[in-house]
Amino acid sequence: MDAVSDKLRGIAVGAAIGDALGMPLEFHPPHPVYDLVTEMVRGPLPAGTFTDDTEMALALAESLLLVNPLDTRDLAARFTAWYQSGPDDIGIHTKQVLHLIARGTSWEEAARTVQDSEPDSAANGSVMRCWPVAVARWNSPALLVAESRLQSEITHPHPDCVNACVLINLILSNLVHHSPGSPSDAALRQAIASAVEQVDLGTDFRLVVDLAPVRSRDGLRNTGWVRHTVESALWAVLTTRSFEEALVQAVNLGWDADTTGCVTGAIAGALYGLEGIPSRWRDVLHGEYPVRSGKLWFQKDFIELADKLAQVGQASE
Repeated sequence: MDAVSDKLRGIAVGAAIGDALGMPLEFHPPHPVYDLVTEMVRGPLPAGTFTDDTEMALALAESLLLVNPLDTRDLAARFTAWYQSGPDDIGIHTKQVLHLIARGTSWEEAARTVQDSEPDSAANGSVMRCWPVAVARWNSPALLVAESRLQSEITHPHPDCVNACVLINLILSNLVHHSPGSPSDAALRQAIASAVEQVDLGTDFRLVVDLAPVRSRDGLRNTGWVRHTVESALWAVLTTRSFEEALVQAVNLGWDADTTGCVTGAIAGALYGLEGIPSRWRDVLHGEYPVRSGKLWFQKDFIELADKLAQVGQASE
């Protein structure tokens, strides 16, 4: 397995691992540093089960594999079918948009209507699922940016949500392209710095990103606000030196632990590769998609998915 494949597989498996590790810690306060959760444990779902973060990412991946380039109508229909299947969890903002689409409203109007009802709403429901675009477009920067934006706009058109998706996927792409011989901390800093220069985050959001590595653990709120998710994930990867350490730190922040775990897992997966992910976590990863279909997903399925997505990117060149 070459370095690029190892990183692309690391993104897919790492994101799902982060989701599953964070699942039992969601909605709970942070665990104290002397009592960190380091293993897959049972929560609302059995230990090792991924949640809506990964389910929506799989819907995006499915669309990317079948329609190239990304077709927003196809993706909106897949998101809506997922919503109608009755998933165990779904974000409030996402649910409101998909409910309108299910009733016949166009995705454009549905997204605009819900956003206009709460103009300041900038939740993390699109950044949690954006990683398949980074895997499929790892070698197509223009498509990566365009499709990262599009997949967010279907449910989360707020500029912070859209920009967060572009930022995270650019970081992932930069890490995939970075020389495997470079120190991981230097590679990560360079990947983030390059991505920040390509996205107009605005002064306040840019400051959140710049200050993430120097924030204290107690100062991280880790809510469902997209800025908090990006801040916590960057803090976790920038202040640690392994996939395991980064993910443990991320999910133990509590509150929206699964989403922060998902974003952290994708970044750490791109940084350390599939081989850097502890096998004890990979071995218990599982979930069902489509929901209530009986189709179970395991580590091998995410590896296969990453390989197929990477081929989509090569075919589009």
